[in-house]
Amino acid sequence: MNATPTLKTLAAALCLTAASPSFALDLMQAWRAALTNDAQLASARSQLQATRERVPQARAGLLPSVNASAAMSRQNIDTNVSPTRHFTAENYGIQASYPLLRLQNVEAFEQSKLQVAAGEAQLAQAEQDLALRVSQAYFDLLAAQDNVDTLRSQMRAISEQLESAKRNFEVGTATITDQQEAQARFDLAAAQEIAANNELEVRRAALAQLIGQPVGELDELRPGLTLEAPQPARESDWVQNARDNNLLVQQQRVATEIAKREIDRQRFGHYPTVDVVGSLGRSENSAFNFVGVRTHSAVVGVQLSVPLYAGGGIDARVREAAALHDRSLSDLENLRRQAEQSARQAYLGLNSGLAQVRALEAAERSSRLALESNLLGYQVGVRINIDVLNAQQQLFTTQRDLARARYDALLNVLRLQATTGALDEGDVAQVNALLGPPQPKSSDAGTTPAPAPVAQPAPESNSKANPPVPARGALPRGGRVTKP
Repeated sequence: MNATPTLKTLAAALCLTAASPSFALDLMQAWRAALTNDAQLASARSQLQATRERVPQARAGLLPSVNASAAMSRQNIDTNVSPTRHFTAENYGIQASYPLLRLQNVEAFEQSKLQVAAGEAQLAQAEQDLALRVSQAYFDLLAAQDNVDTLRSQMRAISEQLESAKRNFEVGTATITDQQEAQARFDLAAAQEIAANNELEVRRAALAQLIGQPVGELDELRPGLTLEAPQPARESDWVQNARDNNLLVQQQRVATEIAKREIDRQRFGHYPTVDVVGSLGRSENSAFNFVGVRTHSAVVGVQLSVPLYAGGGIDARVREAAALHDRSLSDLENLRRQAEQSARQAYLGLNSGLAQVRALEAAERSSRLALESNLLGYQVGVRINIDVLNAQQQLFTTQRDLARARYDALLNVLRLQATTGALDEGDVAQVNALLGPPQPKSSDAGTTPAPAPVAQPAPESNSKANPPVPARGALPRGGRVTKP
């Protein structure tokens, strides 16, 4: 039986779908997936939602309250001189009160709004931490993949040297030592590849845990791109920005204000309170001279309460709140110093990282030339096999270290932005712009992949330091990307 055109079309579409390559995961996709699936961020969101409910709870202390009550009783009286009598009583009432002057409740309401502000800063901190965790896991996985690729290239190169050593030994132009040295290097590289593959799967699982989905291929650093340092490059601007705007500092600053208001709230325990009160009541009682009595009442008034003596409890709570406020001030200063230190550490790490990238780029070029020279010298007989193996090892190690240094430099850009509380989705997107689809791996053991982004030094400035730092108040936005 021939298939209908519809079935043929569907079958063709299924075949094309199965044959099409899967898309690699980029950093932005990983970040957005983590926003949806990360358990720590979900916990922070729920905490903020719970904190927001404190505002209506505190507002309730400033609004009227109304209560209704009802009671019914039945009484049986049995004496030896009269028959049993039954009496009933019913009471219904509505009571209302409106706080005219309750300063403690006013302070509690203001504190609740500050608690929401602190909760929002805490959620922003959780989102910022997630961006760092995802970026760290992403680049750790890329570094692990680079390590595996480097070891495989190294094994191919050693294998070629091993075959060459075997041929030369067979024709008598080399000793068995060359063959044994190549075999030992190959076996060591094979063992290292096993460990590297294990590390690769561990890193893959770590990223999958963060984003809540399996991880396949990742976008890699684009070849031929130039990463320029953000401007300007003054360490003092970063440090001051971190001291003022770090999210942990913001949270503690709000907590300090809450602690200050707590002193006033406890002190207001000495102050009088004024409420407007009112009630409506109705009662029915059949126990008055055995005749039912119905009563209605309505009361409206102002209630004044003046605390005269509370056993010293109010004063003790005031002193406790003052001590907690002092502690909060100390914690705030400590967090400011930590923010300054984190900014300096990230700044210096980025500075040294960019310098290390430039040095390793030069080392890679030198190592490549050294390998070519040793290969040529081996062919003409002025170099031995171990010289070639060492040159190959040096080149592959340099390539691995260079890739890791590039990833660390990008991570330090994000960390530096995080110290100022400025890290957001736009910053992740700028780093993501440096990534592209994975490139085919070179099969030539003596060559290296296409050059990855090159770090450029920051322009000259009046400062002694050269790394990227924005002016005070500016938000760091990573490096610019230019095509050669």
